[in-house]
Amino acid sequence: MHKRNSARKASVAIAGMLFAAGSHAESSITLYGIADAGLIFLTRTQNAAGGNGGKLIGFTDSGLTPTLFGMQGVEDLGGHLSAEFKLESGVNIGTGGYNNSNGNLFGRQAYVGLKGGFGETKAGLQFSPFFLTLLALDPRGFSQFGSGVPIYLNNAVATGVLNPNALSYTTPQIAGLQTSVMLGLGGVAGNFSAGRQWSANISYQWQDLEINAAFYDGNPGSSVQTIPPTTVEFEGRMIGASYTYEHVIAKVSFTNYKVANTGQNNNVCAAGLSYALAPYLSLDGGVWFVSNRGDTSSHSLMSALGASYFLSKATTLYAQVGMVHNQGSANLGLNVGAAPTSLYAPAGTTVGANVGMRHFF
Repeated sequence: MHKRNSARKASVAIAGMLFAAGSHAESSITLYGIADAGLIFLTRTQNAAGGNGGKLIGFTDSGLTPTLFGMQGVEDLGGHLSAEFKLESGVNIGTGGYNNSNGNLFGRQAYVGLKGGFGETKAGLQFSPFFLTLLALDPRGFSQFGSGVPIYLNNAVATGVLNPNALSYTTPQIAGLQTSVMLGLGGVAGNFSAGRQWSANISYQWQDLEINAAFYDGNPGSSVQTIPPTTVEFEGRMIGASYTYEHVIAKVSFTNYKVANTGQNNNVCAAGLSYALAPYLSLDGGVWFVSNRGDTSSHSLMSALGASYFLSKATTLYAQVGMVHNQGSANLGLNVGAAPTSLYAPAGTTVGANVGMRHFF
């Protein structure tokens, strides 16, 4: 009888300890997403021969921001340490298929990590520090229409955006300085360099001024096969700054994309402003000049303006207009989310417009 009571007391004590541990380790899981769709008009598109394929009037998926859904979770481990995960999928709202991803179910982001006073570590499919720095310095917030996004995809497709088999570390901000490093492993037996990707960035913030620099280097030959490709061999470098004055944010940047075996060694100079005109209305605009260092006769000039009207915190109506002028072999297009031909434009001037609605959930 004494042994039975002792065993019962031990069981109660163990259960109490487990309950206490469970109540201390608070955790949460969040489902989230973006639905974005609209109409697009382009005066010219590029056909298979590289010439003018004619006008485009049609539906566009993700006119302002990518359509996506995902889930993320965090668990408090105590001692200012927490575990995290994210699974994120890109969606084509026009067809219900994959888009804005590498063609897989959770083809945008899929990682686990730890964060705390030491900074943050992540392991899995994730954005590179190079891409995140470009996003931070784009004057139009990397809109799918008339921004740095068409320029990025025109050079490197999805490489450096969606990095598989990656490990990363981000430091805490110290005296205004913060840096991130990432290494992506190609997974090819006997050849460590095949598909290897690495990237780093550094930022310095002083009051309303922020200065950023980033680097990316990727090799071909990974065992990871994705659609669109995420292992194009290229080097990327960039530097830029942003300055905030009341409701206005000004941004300038310089980026170089050197893509192997293509003859593309493009310099990109960008500048623009965003202005919160009212709590329900914001305006932005930018100019991008792209010049091929290997072929000085090939260059592009792109400009775009956008307006967003906030019906609520979750729902936005938007309108965008833009122009791109290509010379030589340059074929930069204005838009990402419509037909594949909208990502490219023939020599000469192409004008476009886009209206749509975005909803966060």
